[in-house]
Amino acid sequence: MITFFFNSCKSGEKVSESSRPNIIFIMSDDHAYQAISAYGYGLNNTPNIDRIAKEGAIFNKGFVTNSICAPSRAVMLTGKHSFVNGKVDNVSPFNWDQDNFAKSLQKAGYQTALVGKIHMDGLPQGFDYSNVLPGQGQYYSPEFIENGVTKTIPGYVTKITTDIALDWLENKREKDKPFLLLYHQKAPHRTWMPEEKYLTLHDDKTFDPPANFFDDYEGRPAAAAQEMSIFKDMDLVYDLKMLDKEGDIKTQYRGMFQKKYDRMTDEQKAAWDAYYDPVIADFKAKNPQGKELALWKYNRYMHDYLRTIQSVDDGVGEVLDYLKENGLEENTIVVYTSDQGFYLGEHGWFDKRFMYEESFRTPILVKYPKEIKPGTVVDELVQNLDFAPTFLDYAGVEIPEDIQGESLRNLVKGEASEWRDAIYYTFYEFPGEHRVKRHYGVRTDRYKLIHFYHDINHWELYDLENDPSEMKNVYNDPSFAEVQENMHKHLEAMRTKYGDSDALNEANLANFLKARGGNH
Repeated sequence: MITFFFNSCKSGEKVSESSRPNIIFIMSDDHAYQAISAYGYGLNNTPNIDRIAKEGAIFNKGFVTNSICAPSRAVMLTGKHSFVNGKVDNVSPFNWDQDNFAKSLQKAGYQTALVGKIHMDGLPQGFDYSNVLPGQGQYYSPEFIENGVTKTIPGYVTKITTDIALDWLENKREKDKPFLLLYHQKAPHRTWMPEEKYLTLHDDKTFDPPANFFDDYEGRPAAAAQEMSIFKDMDLVYDLKMLDKEGDIKTQYRGMFQKKYDRMTDEQKAAWDAYYDPVIADFKAKNPQGKELALWKYNRYMHDYLRTIQSVDDGVGEVLDYLKENGLEENTIVVYTSDQGFYLGEHGWFDKRFMYEESFRTPILVKYPKEIKPGTVVDELVQNLDFAPTFLDYAGVEIPEDIQGESLRNLVKGEASEWRDAIYYTFYEFPGEHRVKRHYGVRTDRYKLIHFYHDINHWELYDLENDPSEMKNVYNDPSFAEVQENMHKHLEAMRTKYGDSDALNEANLANFLKARGGNH
């Protein structure tokens, strides 16, 4: 037998063909770290996701570079910021011809597969097998595109995605090769449609909203201008399922939700109606208004959101069990993460996009029994930029010089001699859905500086140690003058390091407006 060796340019370690680790990268969509029980917020119980932390590592300061679906995935694949890989928003195309870490692993002899949500047009490159959702995908009777061929599959999307992933592991891969599986769930993305078996989950709970649920946004005009308020912007039918048979509840997106409901089988509709019809009748009878309505909306949102997560957790458990039962556990790296964080009522919001903590921060949990000690806690600043070089490092594949992330391998082993002291963020999709202004910024361990621009010129500075909820903008506070100056230096250093500029921002804006069909 011939043994091949692959050199990692950062670690210098040689990895034999027979010992190269398998990699399973599990990404859900909009899964807030607050809704993973390993993070300790007490909202729900995710025992299978928690297993990854207990048997490996949990990252307490994991962040994204651009908190929106498709751009986050492009960063994950390429290890490059959005303004470098070209996928700056959900509108711009992604160039699959560019390098990504899956291509590199594929060339190095890995079997590669992508299953579930990728949210980027075109046939995925770098994968021997792909079976993906078109666009956002559907919760019930979803279409999947298997190696370029579209099929409708009856059932619930989270369960189907898991079944496809397990089928590939058991029946479609070449078992004498190491493998990479990207296993991506649609849930818990809006509109948070639960699986039938979880329709009543958490019915015994009333959730208390975060302390800043009724935020007045003083000193934060960009925060005040958003359209992602649970009270003002969450649609009673589209988001909260109040699809009454009488048609009395008329909302802007009722027709869109009707189409989602119509995808269900008669059996699924019967289970759905048995649960929601009494909820709808109770809502219509009580007709809550004002603060009472805001809190009612919050609880309906939380119940459905957390229910969709339970199905995701089930799938994680099935995959972990498969690895254990088939002798693959010891030599397989398993990562659980989300494409970004999500607001669960903080600042009164749902959705993401802002550089504020709840959407900027994302859950990251990793297990690899050969190298990562159970119960490891990582508190350094890491980003989704780091996944690509990390996987290449573990596989012993050379990390290209133009990758902008850093391998987490030595960090998670506690052997990193030095690490970054700041991280950089950009957001571009404005004018657009939810009306979150364009912005960029820098975060250190303690402070955060944000610049909102385009139709606004506004700076914000936060002391995260004393104001973790980011309620007080201290940018113009004289006592923070030195901090402000230092954070501007950090920001300029980040922009120089990664190659960002105001000129790039203007070019991206022009491309976005052209794609949207006009000026706004």
